[in-house]
Amino acid sequence: MTSALSAKHLHDEAAAYKWVEARVWPTGRVCPHCGVVDDSGALKGKSTRIGVYKCYSCRKPFTVKVGTIFEKSHVKLHIWLQAMHIMASSKKGFSSNQFARVLGVDLKTAWFMLHRIRLAMAPGGALPPLGGEGKVVEVDETYHGKVANPTDLTTKGKPFKNKKAGRGGVNKRPIIALVERGGQARTFHVAEANLATVAKIVRENIDPKSRLHTDGATMYIGIGREFAEHGRVDHSMGEYVRYEENGAIHNNSCEGYFSVFKRGMKGVYQHCSEKHLHRYLAEYEFRFNNRIALGVDDHTRAERLLAGVSGKRLTYQTTSRPA
Repeated sequence: MTSALSAKHLHDEAAAYKWVEARVWPTGRVCPHCGVVDDSGALKGKSTRIGVYKCYSCRKPFTVKVGTIFEKSHVKLHIWLQAMHIMASSKKGFSSNQFARVLGVDLKTAWFMLHRIRLAMAPGGALPPLGGEGKVVEVDETYHGKVANPTDLTTKGKPFKNKKAGRGGVNKRPIIALVERGGQARTFHVAEANLATVAKIVRENIDPKSRLHTDGATMYIGIGREFAEHGRVDHSMGEYVRYEENGAIHNNSCEGYFSVFKRGMKGVYQHCSEKHLHRYLAEYEFRFNNRIALGVDDHTRAERLLAGVSGKRLTYQTTSRPA
């Protein structure tokens, strides 16, 4: 059996450049400085680097790395491709320490590479609404980690009666998930999982012709009336699935999504500061939306990840140091 990591572009720098160029420039080389297509040629000379071209319109040199997450990185491109393949095929993530050991880079470099890859995983531009006629979209909220600036008040604005109070969502980071059953997911880290915030997210991201499934939280009652159907299950009464004429009512797809996310965050990454949480959400969302159940294998997932590298830059200063 041949390993997916035995491909030539994952071990040879020249092959890596050709592999990336074929996917980033499918219709010809594009100068990132002036936008001219295929008016360039390889630089000649003994000191010429691999993959360097010169635009004959603006007279500037460039490589396929310019204007992507790879720009100004001193890490070899084939090492980048190894990192992306590993990241795309690891269901619950891959820690910076393990990346440093596997790829042979230092810890800061591995940490920075992972954040760049997560940026490539994040969707770009406007997205079509989830669901549609006859489709089910589940909505649920969860909490992960503690907020940077905790409060001494309950969710109702009243002080705690004792130090052990406030178990629910107080001083924790709220996450809203929308999961189309058998389809894709979208996640949002919000300041507070209240009626106004949830209603805005649901309206902007779900087709009103969809069937909405939630738990028994009262904040979903009003927004549920705006959809073709609103099915609710009451977890407080021990109800997790209910079978009706139109099918099963539950939000177990959301629960399953949160399970993978939390197992990865606790078991692999162990710590995540609040300012970086949105990038970790993008990572798990990308793998869920490109999973085997949707016909996407590891190789295809890595190629789709590469398709998201263009037009995205992240500097070490903007990511800050790991907390």
